[in-house]
Amino acid sequence: MTRVLIAGVGNVLRGDDGFGVEVARHLEGMELPPGVQVVETGIAGIALVQELQEGWDALIVIDTVDRSRPPATVMVIEPDVVDVETLSWSARHDLLADMHLATPERALMLAHALGVLPPVVRLVGCQPFDAERVGIGLDPLLVAAVDVAVQQVIGEVHRLIALPANG
Repeated sequence: MTRVLIAGVGNVLRGDDGFGVEVARHLEGMELPPGVQVVETGIAGIALVQELQEGWDALIVIDTVDRSRPPATVMVIEPDVVDVETLSWSARHDLLADMHLATPERALMLAHALGVLPPVVRLVGCQPFDAERVGIGLDPLLVAAVDVAVQQVIGEVHRLIALPANG
């Protein structure tokens, strides 16, 4: 059985940045295949790293991403994860000094360094309308994109569980 962790990330107090958490909340109410778990890690990337220590075959992160697309565009991305072994000491220090690891990129980098990052990582991202706005609630465009992202995540889960065990 392929084990897939789905992590909704973002800051619900910053408008559109809460998109990943909102999608995760929708997924939590659904019946998912065996071996698939949904978590909300908010802006605490260290919580994501802790979840990954349980040993997973794949990870799907849900977040807002700025790729200069029209607002509410949902994308599936294979993220580039920095290998800290390739960085200078000062670059490592700068990147890992934030113990909250508030960005998914930093959390993935630490998980890779610790050897707990699954071999398959996908990011289901949504172009924000305004990820800097302070306040609770998504822009109406992003509210409509939540269902699109849910379907993208479910599609990715089904593709991942159909892969051979060695990925």
